[in-house]
Amino acid sequence: MNRTTLSLLAGTAALAAVTGFATLSSPQAATTAGTAAELPVERTSLLCPEPSTSEVAETSYTSFTPVTRNTGNDGKAELKAAAEESDGQSQSQGQSKNKGKSKKKPVKPVLTPKEPGTPVTGDTSGGDAPALVGTAEGKFAPGWTVQETTEVAAGAGRGLQGVNCSAPDTEFWFPGASTAADRTDYVHLTNPDDSAAVVDIELYGKDGALDSTLGEGITVAPHSSDPILLSTLTEEKQEDLTVHVNVRSGRVGAAVQALDDKLGGDWLAASTDPSGSLVLPGIPKDATAVRLVAYTPSDSDADLKVRLASPSGLITPAGNETLHVKGGMTTAVDLGDVTRGEAGSLVLTPTDDSVPVVAALRVVRGKGADQETAFIPATRPVGTRATVADNSAKGSTLSLTAPTRTATVKVTASAGSEGGEAVSKTFTIKAGTTQNVEAPTPTGLKGTFALTVEHVSGGPVYGARTLAATEDGVPGFTIQTLPDDRGMVAVPEADEDLSVLQK
Repeated sequence: MNRTTLSLLAGTAALAAVTGFATLSSPQAATTAGTAAELPVERTSLLCPEPSTSEVAETSYTSFTPVTRNTGNDGKAELKAAAEESDGQSQSQGQSKNKGKSKKKPVKPVLTPKEPGTPVTGDTSGGDAPALVGTAEGKFAPGWTVQETTEVAAGAGRGLQGVNCSAPDTEFWFPGASTAADRTDYVHLTNPDDSAAVVDIELYGKDGALDSTLGEGITVAPHSSDPILLSTLTEEKQEDLTVHVNVRSGRVGAAVQALDDKLGGDWLAASTDPSGSLVLPGIPKDATAVRLVAYTPSDSDADLKVRLASPSGLITPAGNETLHVKGGMTTAVDLGDVTRGEAGSLVLTPTDDSVPVVAALRVVRGKGADQETAFIPATRPVGTRATVADNSAKGSTLSLTAPTRTATVKVTASAGSEGGEAVSKTFTIKAGTTQNVEAPTPTGLKGTFALTVEHVSGGPVYGARTLAATEDGVPGFTIQTLPDDRGMVAVPEADEDLSVLQK
């Protein structure tokens, strides 16, 4: 095989590696690249963290793949326990909350979707549910999403906890974690592969990196999950931390479970890659407290303009016009009830020189003893298409923002998990605004459904879904962002050129 062909194939593989692999249909001796074609990925992997150790936890899983053209008729998807059995022992000096537990056997559900376009659900109860590993191939791979939702009736982190199961990767940033006295935060590491992964966990507070050697060289065994308690990595108690997970070898899935003694809890998903400009979409209109946590890995300080995209346009929060983030340090600021009863999204842009930043919001709803917490990390735009599962007719709110230019999107409510037909609507989001749109619901809905957002025209759109459920007066809620599902990959068209054999 000639060098040019190797370069072409290597480039294609790199494009496809994020969520799957798209096969080249052109001749193997192709050397003349033409216009790139968009083809669906052929394989997607997702990892779901261990949901809870609470005996009163009730967990549901929802799997969904949107219907995608040109995928063929073959394929399958499967969600199963990370290991057939695991003793839960960490190879990192026992920093896991599973330390001392007896062996675990797989706990259902094990989801096996039947057809794209229809959600499949399963549930489990108690505190013994394991981490899950999922693989989708063929027609089930493009845009495959799995939602893990847990209701905890009492105790630390009580309320509604939700997370989108994520693809394995080699680096993650989590601004918004904490080692404060009333917080119990774990970073969950799940290894889906046949070989061990070696991981470093770094903690950054208001004065920079926290002293700790216990986060270095953590070994995550093959086909296992390891929840690491952050307070075992450092003696310092800090309200606001940024967690950096860096994988030396192998790959893992990572998420932070943040449990508060008084304010409930939720999953903190990873922020998008460090960037000079960030969007944090979907702040609930009835939020009573919003806290912004930001960090820059750069040696240079970052100065950011802080604006709220409201239903009427971009506004500057009084007293919080800008945010100064010192290089290598975590900065936090309380924005209060910044939305003031309206839908909102936070938009961060550089005031001068662009310096890469990661950020997240801690959002509180309710008052007094009836408060609950969720997190909104900075996220990628919807892009071509994004999907969120486990929606209900009354408990779901879809929030969309177009920070720079007016945009049009198509929103499709899938068939219900137990019956109903898909319905679509088109929405126009004006430049600089956030809208809680009246998302469609399936005709004759039974069960839960997925919402798929497709970009039609205009500027970039960012989205988030709030899922709410009130139990005994406590406003339980969780928020998931809608980044591009990366279900399509650009594959350059190519022609056969035998003249390269003479070069």
